Amino acid sequence: MVKATPPSPPLSGGEQNTPSPDKGRAGEGLGYLPYEKRLTTFARANRKAPTPAENLLWQKVLRSRQFHGHKFHRQKPIGPYVVDFYCAELKLVIEVDGDSHAEQPEYDVQRTALLESHGLHVLRYANRDILNNLPGVYEHLQTQLETLNA
Repeated sequence: MVKATPPSPPLSGGEQNTPSPDKGRAGEGLGYLPYEKRLTTFARANRKAPTPAENLLWQKVLRSRQFHGHKFHRQKPIGPYVVDFYCAELKLVIEVDGDSHAEQPEYDVQRTALLESHGLHVLRYANRDILNNLPGVYEHLQTQLETLNA
């Protein structure tokens, strides 16, 4: 269940304290997304040792608001999972699937269903597509962004 965040208290000048939408608070994004606290250590370790495909996508497309000014987080715990990339503003999860994903399709279906139950849109890209056709992945991501914003 997604918990709603109460409005922020006014600042001294009477204006509303509105956090940026990339934090997913103050009426922007989805609000608080629950996660299992034990996953933070796992997520931190994954950020320090990304796969080559994750690293390429992060460095060339998603890092430092390179993709149309949207802020993405790497290895973000959501529920009982750690997603590869997450943008609160777009309500978007990007998963990079290695060879092991072909062996566990039911796990990916359950994972996607839970993420979608939180109002998130999930995109999946195979390692080989990112490593061998990054411009194609970028194009697809851009098309999906247009669909999400429509």
